[in-house]
Amino acid sequence: MIRCTVNGEARELPDGTSVADLISALGLTGARVAVERNRDLVRRAEHGTTRLSEGDQVEVVTLVGGG
Repeated sequence: MIRCTVNGEARELPDGTSVADLISALGLTGARVAVERNRDLVRRAEHGTTRLSEGDQVEVVTLVGGG
């Protein structure tokens, strides 16, 4: 298990958890989201290959359109 901070909340996640796995665990699959890991934006194309590490600081923001 690894410990990360997600949106300001401490979480334990299985080793090898990807950004895509985290999005799924948060119930946001299919939602338009922006993800920042350690203050660096993670491109959507890299969500499946970007693995989280011990101590990572992650921010997940949902995008809402409107007019």
